[in-house]
Amino acid sequence: MASLFTPILHLIPSLLLTLTFLRLHPVHSHYHSSTPFPYSSAAAAQSDWKPARATYYAAADPRDAVGGACGYGDLEKSGYGKATAGLSTVLFEKGQICGACYEVRCVEDLRWCIPGTSIIVTATNFCAPNYGFEPDGGGKCNPPNAHFVLPIEAFEKIAIWKASNMPIQYRRIKCRKEGGVRFMIGGAGIFLSVLISNVAGAGDVTAVKIKGSRTGWLPMGRNWGQNWHINADMKNQPLSFEVTSSDGLTITSYNVAPKNWSFGQTFEGKQFES
Repeated sequence: MASLFTPILHLIPSLLLTLTFLRLHPVHSHYHSSTPFPYSSAAAAQSDWKPARATYYAAADPRDAVGGACGYGDLEKSGYGKATAGLSTVLFEKGQICGACYEVRCVEDLRWCIPGTSIIVTATNFCAPNYGFEPDGGGKCNPPNAHFVLPIEAFEKIAIWKASNMPIQYRRIKCRKEGGVRFMIGGAGIFLSVLISNVAGAGDVTAVKIKGSRTGWLPMGRNWGQNWHINADMKNQPLSFEVTSSDGLTITSYNVAPKNWSFGQTFEGKQFES
């Protein structure tokens, strides 16, 4: 009988060692959505998760048609689609943040959150404060609140629509865009306005310079959102642009617009790495 149990007795020390290891080093499972909106690599993350809240607006909201406070115009035609967000005062940074990308996920409320999901959105609008209400009593976009206003199509990727005002977490990530940076030329006479969109990498632009074939590099000023302007006669000469993003990187696109460019046209230049 003793010989029958001898092999089992020899195994007891190793079993105890294994159980001790598992107790000290528990195994955690991770659930990730198989259908992110849109897809983004986790390697693109640039910052830690921060707390905020999010609400949504219906598709018929007129802000879709005008493109919001960043001036992107028709968001569908501009390539942003429904993966967009309006940001509260503390996040909007007076328009400099336009074009930045965020990953957003629902947290804390198991009744309404869709587990394991997150969305990637681009900052395209401003959620104005309402000082007739307290920040915690109706003034959702009042300082010091960090707040995202999402299209309902994006909101429903992370939470049930009945949730309304949801606790979320967000973090800055690198933007991934198709094609190059776009320059839409507007203005009249010697007033030149350039809307810069479809910016990859950091996404938001902090400085722009323009150069014609008869000028040196001229700094442009931010008009509003990502609309940049200058008072200079740039007609009848090819235009080049130097664009600097918030992470300090600069790209130069030479002769983006040909000599016979005209107001209302859009041209595509180089792109930041994402």
